[in-house]
Amino acid sequence: MENSELGHFFSPELFIPQLSARNKTEALRLMVEHLARARGLDYGNVILSALLEREKLGSTGLGKEVAVPHTRSLGCKDLTVVAARLSKGLEFASVDGKPVRLIFMILAPYQEKGNRYLPLLGKIVESIRDDARRKKLIQAETYENFIRVLQD
Repeated sequence: MENSELGHFFSPELFIPQLSARNKTEALRLMVEHLARARGLDYGNVILSALLEREKLGSTGLGKEVAVPHTRSLGCKDLTVVAARLSKGLEFASVDGKPVRLIFMILAPYQEKGNRYLPLLGKIVESIRDDARRKKLIQAETYENFIRVLQD
C-alpha cells in the first residue's frame, strides 16, 4: 500500500481537528459518537465496547504521541478510519509513557473483502514513524493539510 492510497480510507467528516477529552475512554467514546453522527449509525455502543475490549489486551498507544485504537466490529460495514488531533496530550498508557496528541481509530467489519485492515494499520504505523511527518500531522488544523501530509 502506497501513501497515496491512504487517502481512500479517510474523509473530511471523520477528521476531528480538536478533540477535547480527559482520558482514553472519553476520547474513544467521543470519536465513536462523532462517527455515529457522521454516518448515521445506531450501534456506536457496540463499536465502543469492542474498542475498550481491545484496549484491555494492551494499549494501542504506540508512543511518540500517537495511538491507533483498532478493532473488528459487527457495528461496522466498511473499513473506516476516524482521525483526531488533541491540543493537549492525553494519557493513553503508551509504550513510551508519553501523552497522545494524534489518534487514528481504525474499524473493520468481521467479513472484510480484500483484507485491507492489517495492511492499512501497518501503513499508518509506518507513516507516523517519520518524525517530521508525524509532527506535521499533529499540527495540521484542517483536513486538507492533514491528508496532504499523510499522502506525501
